[in-house]
Amino acid sequence: MFPIREYLADLNIYPAKERGYYGMYHSPFRKDKDASMKVDYNKNLWIDYGANEGGTLIDLVMRIKNCSNGEAMRLLEQKFTGNNSLSFHGNNNSPIPEKEREPTIQITNVSELNAPALINYLNKRGIDTDIAKQYCKEINYTVNDKPYYGIGFQNQSGGYEIRNPYFKGCIAPKDISYIQQTDKRDTCYLFEGFIDYLSFLTIRKNQNPQFPCSDWQDYIILNSIANLPKAARLLSNYEQIHCFLDNDTAGITAYKELEKEFTLHIRDASRHYSEYKDLNDYLCGKKHPEIAGQNKITKLAPQPPKKKNRGFKM
Repeated sequence: MFPIREYLADLNIYPAKERGYYGMYHSPFRKDKDASMKVDYNKNLWIDYGANEGGTLIDLVMRIKNCSNGEAMRLLEQKFTGNNSLSFHGNNNSPIPEKEREPTIQITNVSELNAPALINYLNKRGIDTDIAKQYCKEINYTVNDKPYYGIGFQNQSGGYEIRNPYFKGCIAPKDISYIQQTDKRDTCYLFEGFIDYLSFLTIRKNQNPQFPCSDWQDYIILNSIANLPKAARLLSNYEQIHCFLDNDTAGITAYKELEKEFTLHIRDASRHYSEYKDLNDYLCGKKHPEIAGQNKITKLAPQPPKKKNRGFKM
């Protein structure tokens, strides 16, 4: 098993502070002035408090390299097997002692979403509880036999995206989530994560509780930008594609890639929440300071006449 601390050091990333069994790092995948990523050296786990993400070394590689679970394992094996530090396949070496193995995540129970702490977490993010219960499950799981629980959103391969107030990750296999209506639809809405998908459904319900029109189109939730090629194959079946991606570098880049392929069939729906990082921040009224500042500067420059804005209607 290769320690997260040594993997980061190999990338020339070192702790800003150390407190015995853990170190505080500047996040390697976002701007982080406060060193808000904690690496537990004993458990070999990490959590980025600023991004509300965390997990094992595999999860960290997936996040830094923007790749799938299998690709992360391959990259690690290529990098460290030569040093006999890490191996994912059988060999002639002695078995790795259980305590030194990479932390394993295992689902122990799947049930209806009811835990007060999880419901409270969704309420704080503005998500309608009834909608969340329709699409999500309460997942009990263990990490190295220690029990945890979270909100689970299933993907096409049977894996679960997991969220709770302290963790954002996936119980493999990693894949997209594809929600199709009973009758064929010509339109598909694309989301980066399931919280944004639930936010969209909540907005629709808030706008028209009696007739939210949530079944007028199909939906694809990427669950990771790395899954974009999988989504692209399915999107080719639709006449109209509306992208509700994040207003950040990854989201903008992903949209541009899709725009090259689908041209006249694709629309950038993120313009509806252009002063917010993502759709959930829009739902919660949480403007992103940097994005809002950039838009303010743009608005100060001379602009061509625009049609009257009728508000955010999706």
